[in-house]
Amino acid sequence: MSIVVTGATGHLGRHVVGQVLEKVPADQVTAVVRSPGKAADLAARGVRIAVADYNAPETFDGLFSAGDKVLLISGNEFDKGRPGQHKAVIDAAKDAGVALLAYTSAPGSLTAALADDHRATEEILLGSGVPYTVLRNGWYHENYTENLGPVLEHGAVVQAAGEGRVSSASRADYAAAAVAVLTGEGHEYATYELGGDEAWSFAEYAAELSRRTGREITYRAVSVEAYTGILTGAGLPEPLARILAGVDASIEKGELVVPTGDLSRLIGRPTTPLAEAVAAALGN
Repeated sequence: MSIVVTGATGHLGRHVVGQVLEKVPADQVTAVVRSPGKAADLAARGVRIAVADYNAPETFDGLFSAGDKVLLISGNEFDKGRPGQHKAVIDAAKDAGVALLAYTSAPGSLTAALADDHRATEEILLGSGVPYTVLRNGWYHENYTENLGPVLEHGAVVQAAGEGRVSSASRADYAAAAVAVLTGEGHEYATYELGGDEAWSFAEYAAELSRRTGREITYRAVSVEAYTGILTGAGLPEPLARILAGVDASIEKGELVVPTGDLSRLIGRPTTPLAEAVAAALGN
């Protein structure tokens, strides 16, 4: 039996593998990657490296074994039919007879186009007969704190979210939830709605940036159309820009407030506050 993590060299995957290794011997961990060179550090720690690609279903043939616990981290290629990509992994897991397949989905309350692929994948997973856990991850602090350059340059947080609030948490928090499921018991056929303990608004986010930098950072709310234009002007493909702007529209409607407390219960501690993530990003 092995714990298998797909997308293991991505931002979330690295957190998951690192935290799994704190609980499980390295020879019981498999990291699934597209580029083995990016996983050299994991191989050096004794992790088994398997090379497979969501776009090539045959690469998953024989990758899993009976009794494995698998984390399917959702793909990020929005233009390549993510449900089909995910189905390749689910089919291979079913054929192998894995003990559990956990999938990183999106909040059930989210109606933005971003959620469509996740809902479709959940349908495939639930219909497969594979024992599953659905991890409906909310928004990540890092979606904002890793992109502070333009905010600091212009002295403004620009979003199309109105006065909406976000229950975000850190990648490490969501990784800890996945690890709790992969290394624990009793999570079969469960769906967890995951989000940070405290919801915040973009005005509050701007105020925290102001406090941490000693500069005046304002929040400027714009329309979805204007925000789409800003994102395309920054170099994002228009389809992706529309998806991200659509998430802001959902935030304004309250769809990324996740009040369940599932995340802190799974990880056994409070979630990381936004202020802590801001401080880390600013190096203070």
